[in-house]
Amino acid sequence: MKLYYKLTCLLMLCIMGSCKKYLDIVPNNVGTLDYAFSNRNETENYLFGCYNTYQNLNRNVVDNVGFVTSAEIIYPNLDDNIFNTITGPGFKLIRGNVQNVSSPVLDYWNGANNGITIYQAIRRCNIMLENINKPYDLSEAERKKWIAETKFLKAYFHYYLIRLYGPIVLAKVNRPIDAGIEETKVARSTVDESFAYVVELLNEAIPDLPSVVEDRLQQMGRATKSIAMAVKAEALVTAASPLFNGNSDYASFKNKDGRNLFAATADPGKWTLAAKACKEAIDEFEANGGALYNRVPTEKVDNSVSNEVKQVLKLQVAITERWDQNPELILASQYFFDYQGFIFPKLTTEAVGAGNTHPSNWSVPLGTTELFYTKNGVPISEDNSGIFDYANRNSPQVGDAANRFYIKQGYETAKANFNREPRYYADLAFDGSIWFGNDKTVETDADYVQAKGPFSTAGTKSQYATNITGYWPKKLVNYLSIMRTASPSFSNYRMPIIRLSGLYLLYAEALNEEGTAAKADVLSWVDRVRIRAGIPGVDAAWKAYSKNPAKPDSKEGRRQIIHQERRIELCFEGQSGWDLRRWKEIQDVLSRPLQGWSIGESSAINYYRPVTVAIPFFGVKDYLWPIRNSEVVINDKLVQAPFW
Repeated sequence: MKLYYKLTCLLMLCIMGSCKKYLDIVPNNVGTLDYAFSNRNETENYLFGCYNTYQNLNRNVVDNVGFVTSAEIIYPNLDDNIFNTITGPGFKLIRGNVQNVSSPVLDYWNGANNGITIYQAIRRCNIMLENINKPYDLSEAERKKWIAETKFLKAYFHYYLIRLYGPIVLAKVNRPIDAGIEETKVARSTVDESFAYVVELLNEAIPDLPSVVEDRLQQMGRATKSIAMAVKAEALVTAASPLFNGNSDYASFKNKDGRNLFAATADPGKWTLAAKACKEAIDEFEANGGALYNRVPTEKVDNSVSNEVKQVLKLQVAITERWDQNPELILASQYFFDYQGFIFPKLTTEAVGAGNTHPSNWSVPLGTTELFYTKNGVPISEDNSGIFDYANRNSPQVGDAANRFYIKQGYETAKANFNREPRYYADLAFDGSIWFGNDKTVETDADYVQAKGPFSTAGTKSQYATNITGYWPKKLVNYLSIMRTASPSFSNYRMPIIRLSGLYLLYAEALNEEGTAAKADVLSWVDRVRIRAGIPGVDAAWKAYSKNPAKPDSKEGRRQIIHQERRIELCFEGQSGWDLRRWKEIQDVLSRPLQGWSIGESSAINYYRPVTVAIPFFGVKDYLWPIRNSEVVINDKLVQAPFW
């Protein structure tokens, strides 16, 4: 998915990047623009410039609001210098007193504080569309394709802004260079108009986009029908969700002319449109070879490895497989994931020396670990089979033969780590957990995590090089990566943005909310994901193992199941933060203290005592991002987000 930029393209980006304000008029550089569209090659360079922001939006997970505000992963509470130079300010948002209107964190409206200037990217797309007919040697087929790609990018940029800001200023065209000051002052469109424009652009783009990328070496990452249709499906599901669909919290959110920016009541018909778009996106992707990833990796995996470990590896590789070999990937970042060293626990004494550069300090709170089901496929608080001791889950227990595939036999860990679903062991590392990989090929020789106290290899080492909860997001480390010494070797991969399993669950959600589909139809799409994960289907699991066997029979019960399934399946992928926002559930999730184990303790009885490591903060105003106050002053038609 790497696009190659020429010097001319970079020069153009520098020239166009001189505009700072999000509604600046087109710069007076007509001569430069004439050259940029003088022939096919230069025009393609300009198109690559349009792709540049698209690539960068998905480049760095620590600047992804969905990733850093979900509380799936927390970062040690270090000083601002470390935050700003190592991970940026995003991880601090959930701790409160960080977001503000004078200089917003992750400002994607103006492009500041680790945000990107999305409106500048939209202006670039408009220039592309205005000038696409100029190159003399561009074929009509390619012209149509490039117009479609540009419209897709323009739709994606607007959609990204809507998720953050709600009703936005639509940049349908650039203002002329002789526009007066008053013409540059534009009010927000309603949230329904904003989503409608995104869908309009995608509908115009989809017919002329290719079904697949033919030149996978040179053009991976360029827009396809499947990508555009999946983005359309996600946008329509988002538009139908409680945050944007008749949200009473925003009843008084109006433009200065008194126009309401949110509808007063929810429109259930939006779920019908969303369900239709999800099914069309699924059909398109599967028709072109898309499928859930179901291959067991063979590289550095001995034939003697158990089926249980193979199942875990299959789930891990669904994330870390090369993108040109992964049939499940619809959209992925074009850049390699750069943070494996922040996740990989130290498994050998020699690896401890890598702590300064690879601190292993991305920590998973206990609340996130408790989302995952028992091996029976039901929530840990609902399992009635006797395999999970919920009341005493924080008590120590010695690893036994039945769990030897996941927990070191004879090692004392928490009861909570036993008899869990395969995704628990694929996604999480913890004290006593088996870590297959790290240059070991035989299961019986695999490393395991030792995290109790400062003298254990994975235990606390410094304020910086410490996992503060005792759980690591293992899902984000390639099993082929190696950290046996202070000089690790990471096997690179690209972070998924949209996977087929996520699209299945979006479709299930839309069908359930729309309300006319049979229960079996709704749950069939959830069950596809669960069966691949190695757990029973919903109805079978709840009837056999749940204290609440009728839960799947109601719309509300299915909603809870689907929401939890998405949070498990897409955990650590930057999706849950966006989902929790659109569901209006993130305030509840962040109303509880984030806890971990007592990591400084060396004995199991003392280590396995939950302690609070962070008090998150999230208010109603945090659902929508603030605009920099100076913009509201300059543009007197622009209104600030509610409650800011």
